[in-house]
Amino acid sequence: MLLLVGLGNPGSKYSNNRHNIGFMAVDEIIHRHNFSPAKNRFQGEMAEGRFGSEKVMTLKPQTFMNLSGQSVGEAVRYFKLAPENVFVFHDELDIPSGKVKFKTGGGHAGHNGLRSIDQHMDKNYHRIRLGIGHPGDKNQVSGHVLSDFSKADKTWLDPLLDAIGYAAPELSTEGGTKFLNTVGLRLKPNSKES
Repeated sequence: MLLLVGLGNPGSKYSNNRHNIGFMAVDEIIHRHNFSPAKNRFQGEMAEGRFGSEKVMTLKPQTFMNLSGQSVGEAVRYFKLAPENVFVFHDELDIPSGKVKFKTGGGHAGHNGLRSIDQHMDKNYHRIRLGIGHPGDKNQVSGHVLSDFSKADKTWLDPLLDAIGYAAPELSTEGGTKFLNTVGLRLKPNSKES
């Protein structure tokens, strides 16, 4: 079983924030792969589906970003999941907008959602790092992540979310490498796949 976690802040006020790109990615996966309607579990919204024969659960913690680990930790303990079965989708300042990177384990790089998760489970879970770009000044970081995506951002955001939803089943086979390759192919303008 896989647990796909999207990080963000609950409520309509935050729904289009850059900080909520993790929620957006998980929502796309739920929609594309016809997962069950979300239910309130583990201080979050949880949906269930399958990638082939693999059972998959999604979790969007509703604790606010800084306490995401409470929700994730509860789910991981309940399902007795190993860290290699947990994939966390989150915003990443140090990656250009529209780019995706995959990392297993390591530090939280100042991301409060990851910091919280690290306090509640083994750190060797997978991180799907979704680039939102850096505002260029560390004093503007908070405003940048908590501001909404602009209309111009939609030109890269919508295709990126589509590619993530399309490639997500690869996480159940070969993890990060195949997933990233599939996302990359999907984002190429001359891609023939649908």
